[in-house]
Amino acid sequence: MSNSHYNYQHQPHSGGNHSGSNGDGDYQNQQMVHHPQRLLNGHGMKSVAVPDMCLFCFEVLDCELNNMDGPGVPLFSNDAYPLFVTWKIGRDKRLRGCIGTFSAMELHHGLREYALTSAFKDSRFAPISRDELPRLTVSVSILQNFEEAQGHLDWQLGVHGIRIEFLTERGCKRTATYLPQVATEQGWDQLQTIDSLLRKGGYRAAITQEMRKSIKLTRYRSQEIQMHYKEYREHQERRAGQFGKVQC
Repeated sequence: MSNSHYNYQHQPHSGGNHSGSNGDGDYQNQQMVHHPQRLLNGHGMKSVAVPDMCLFCFEVLDCELNNMDGPGVPLFSNDAYPLFVTWKIGRDKRLRGCIGTFSAMELHHGLREYALTSAFKDSRFAPISRDELPRLTVSVSILQNFEEAQGHLDWQLGVHGIRIEFLTERGCKRTATYLPQVATEQGWDQLQTIDSLLRKGGYRAAITQEMRKSIKLTRYRSQEIQMHYKEYREHQERRAGQFGKVQC
């Protein structure tokens, strides 16, 4: 996997665009989070993520790729949370698209929107095609328990996702995030993660200890659940046996 791992967006009415990258120009037109007060949503790690969320994301994408009417109202919670939808492909689960929001969204609408946004509008990749569908894995991440850290190392690898705010060498404000699993997937320590995130966010100058200490870091936790296309189809076939039809 590349170092530029996860993209993010939020509501269209929110603040201005900026670009960032991992040095290869992969990250373009990311949007800054405009409503930091919403980051407290979900404090306490209430259990939220369920397999039906992955099924729903697959249904949304399946229907879109096959020009079918989208799925109906799902049965899981419609509470509002920040969320990410990630698509990976193949046995090695290469990143194929990942976009989410730090603004709390009702889960039914949010998962429907970001299942498609991450599949078709991640600027690092071409839109997902119908032929790729059988090789996909989807991950849903529900973000909770946001806390302002006391410093750039005040978080735990494999436990916390991190979002940083910093000023570039030109004095422009930037933000960037990694979900909790990214650092461990890449084999990074904390400093490597921070430095990669600064590059991802568009910082081009030499990274000094003074620079690291100047960032504002918010840590959070994530409930992640994932499902492969094969599991999704097996579920659809079981449902077809029960009701005599497949929705998409």
